[in-house]
Amino acid sequence: MIEFQSVTKQFADGTLAVEDFSLVLPSHRTTVFVGSSGCGKTTLLRMINRMVEPTAGDVQIDGESVLGQDPVALRRSIGYVMQNSGLMPHFTVIDNVATVLRLVGTAKPAAHARARELLDVVGLDQELAERYPSQLSGGQQQRVGVARGLAADPNILLMDEPFGAVDPIVRADLQQELIRLQQELDKTVVFVTHDIDEAFLLGDQVVILDKGARVVQVGSPSEIIENPADEFVSAFIGVDRGRRALHIKQTAHGRVLVDSEGRTQGALVEDGAVP
Repeated sequence: MIEFQSVTKQFADGTLAVEDFSLVLPSHRTTVFVGSSGCGKTTLLRMINRMVEPTAGDVQIDGESVLGQDPVALRRSIGYVMQNSGLMPHFTVIDNVATVLRLVGTAKPAAHARARELLDVVGLDQELAERYPSQLSGGQQQRVGVARGLAADPNILLMDEPFGAVDPIVRADLQQELIRLQQELDKTVVFVTHDIDEAFLLGDQVVILDKGARVVQVGSPSEIIENPADEFVSAFIGVDRGRRALHIKQTAHGRVLVDSEGRTQGALVEDGAVP
């Protein structure tokens, strides 16, 4: 369990990125921070592994403050995946994945064996192991980044807009891959995005943030869609437009669900059959 306790972060230039933020992130679930640029979501994420130090308050993991832990050891114990994969260009794929293991003293043969296992886990061909990042597609690079984040088998995986730099088709594939991995590996995932559809797809707990990391609403996707807290949330999630503003249309072949633009989104199923 990760707990933020009255956390504030003010940067040296006077920017108040986070103000008095408190929240519990449950273990073995995916919590998604979502909001517009500059709302403090990445700052919150980076306070978990002390890449950013809070000005006030505390962040605890399983009841222990991260502020009392060695920051280097803490970061090596927590998986971290960023938007542009952050791979080292002069390292091969297998050496990139094995980086954290080598840093904590794992022998090279064992580290490489674990790295090869993880290529299978994230759906990468073993033939890519000796290639360099520049020889991979954007989606392949992101998968390598996820594999590296999982290499030391961390309990916590931090993901900072990891799929934001790839095209929509690849992004959809990576989102489904993350859902599969979470079902298999049962990690505590903290995910940052500005895309509300991505947040609702991936999150068990979704946290909608405004400036200063003010919590506007927190809940499951169903809870937020069914009962938005205010007009800001309604507008942000688009309850009155697109795929979330659905109505029933009768056709010659049965009833279908149609979005606000008149596009059919699916058939209405009752009692296990399409009417």
